[in-house]
Amino acid sequence: MRTRLHCISPIDGSVYVERPLASAAEIARALERAERAQHEWRRTPLAERVSVTRQALDIFAGREDQLAEELCWMMGRPIRYAPGEIRGFVERASYMADIASEALADIHLPEKPGFTRLIRREPLGLALVIAPWNYPYLTAVNAVVPALLAGNGVLLKHSAQTPLCAERMVEAFVEAGLPEGVFQFLHLSHADTELLIQSPAIHHVAFTGSVAGGAMVERAAAGRFISTGLELGGKDPAYVRADADLAQAVATAIDGAFFNSGQSCCGIERIYVHADLFDDFVEQSVALVRQYRLGRSDDPETTLGPLVRADVADFVRGQVAEAVGQGARAHIDPAEFDLDRAGSAYLAPQVLTDVNHSMRVMTEESFGPVVGIQKVQDDEEALALMNDSQYGLTAAIFSRDAEVAMALADRVETGTVFLNRCDYLDPALAWTGIKKSGRGCTLSRVGYEHLTRPKSFHFKTQL
Repeated sequence: MRTRLHCISPIDGSVYVERPLASAAEIARALERAERAQHEWRRTPLAERVSVTRQALDIFAGREDQLAEELCWMMGRPIRYAPGEIRGFVERASYMADIASEALADIHLPEKPGFTRLIRREPLGLALVIAPWNYPYLTAVNAVVPALLAGNGVLLKHSAQTPLCAERMVEAFVEAGLPEGVFQFLHLSHADTELLIQSPAIHHVAFTGSVAGGAMVERAAAGRFISTGLELGGKDPAYVRADADLAQAVATAIDGAFFNSGQSCCGIERIYVHADLFDDFVEQSVALVRQYRLGRSDDPETTLGPLVRADVADFVRGQVAEAVGQGARAHIDPAEFDLDRAGSAYLAPQVLTDVNHSMRVMTEESFGPVVGIQKVQDDEEALALMNDSQYGLTAAIFSRDAEVAMALADRVETGTVFLNRCDYLDPALAWTGIKKSGRGCTLSRVGYEHLTRPKSFHFKTQL
């Protein structure tokens, strides 16, 4: 049985972090501390909870350089982009702190003589947050910070690829004065994670990861009647209408497809382009992709880093090869990118045309630097293809006509629809998915509803 965690850096294959996995006794002690601490934390005035959070964010932001370098080495984000995740963490957490008072306030019903009626939002108890490696801070913050602000305790389990992220988050909050036990991390095996979900001490699970992982959470929580938030896979589409700003659509959609080496659950993985713009869109897209520099993540000149692991890169290579064998056209010669090697984490980007939905690259999650571009004749064809998916996290429309775009957006089966942008979470908006992209909600005031339970007060005051 594995007893230690090893984070293998995709940069050079070295062991970057090694940690012992929590034992059964350590897990039990963490649960005991958490339960005891949460009972006190929920009674702490909201203003104090907000103050501690803001102090933690100041501490966290002050370590941006260190956190960015660690992120670069753990999961391969180019160092020129890594600080952006730290800033995004602070942005989202700050917004949730800003709205906490209003979002968590009692709901007072219209006056009824002789009665006082209100609905109060109470914390659920102890939340288990299971975070992935691709955006380890940005995915975790969506659940961790509002859970704490709402009065919950939090246990954080990060991917074995990004263990330092859990440690750094807890460190910042403890240094800010958060009472001991309210927020803890655990390095866990998959088996122990599943057992933890079954513990009576856990009252909510927030999971970000694969569809298979989400199914595991559902199985483990079955019969416990606890809430689960699941942000799972995506195969997010973009549609470029005939009236789109071509240059803007190319720049935005290609960045949405290839940023973070395509390892984003809400990245663009398939693009449908109106026939009037198709040839120009493809030509400009290929030219833009050829400008990427594939290199080590710690090189400031790198714009496309390695994938997280060699087997992940080989999966994408397999998808591309299969599509080409089925008739797709590959526009990028991998030889243009010196570091591209089969069996390594370094993978050249790829743009495919002559694609269709019989190909896995257009229907199954790729999670890598490849995008298929398909020609469509009108809005109806584009809409049918966008909805022809088992996933529904985000979708993007590129158009100068906001009214038409809104009518189309109403018909897209997804959690978020963008116009003339993509791959961005506005913390004021609900972050949610449908179909196999999951269920539940984080961020926005709606997100607080999933981390609290309503309690009604019905007082008869005149006897």
